[in-house]
Amino acid sequence: MRLKLPPAIIFLVFGALMFFLARILPVGKFDFFGREVFTKVLLGIAILIAVIAIVQFRLKKTTVNPQRPQKASSLVTTGIYDLSRNPMYLAMLLLLVALGLEFQNAFNTLLVGGYVFYMNKFQIIPEEEELAKKFGQEYKLYLKAVRRWF
Repeated sequence: MRLKLPPAIIFLVFGALMFFLARILPVGKFDFFGREVFTKVLLGIAILIAVIAIVQFRLKKTTVNPQRPQKASSLVTTGIYDLSRNPMYLAMLLLLVALGLEFQNAFNTLLVGGYVFYMNKFQIIPEEEELAKKFGQEYKLYLKAVRRWF
């Protein structure tokens, strides 16, 4: 697979970039009523999604290692995977949005968009190619039935 860095590292890099952007950029500061509550709700939803997704993989006794999709022993298509093909990446996305809200800099939305672009191009598409080879028509039908993110 063409993947170079683990998704967790990519998440940390984008989170660090968001932190530094919020600290050094003199414009873009914002706040709104309920921001802190909304941030906590997003954080809770992200954690819940990640835990459910990992538990589902474990129950199916398949790998959660995104760098080795060819080692997947079964295709998980039920539960949370009925709603998103990539709930673990979705959880990371929601965490980044929560970080952006916590850092209160509107320009962090550009980095969130950059995360989505990077993950689509360098993680998800190569993963999908590997899984299509491994699971064939069953996976192709799943691709048509369930959206990539949400």
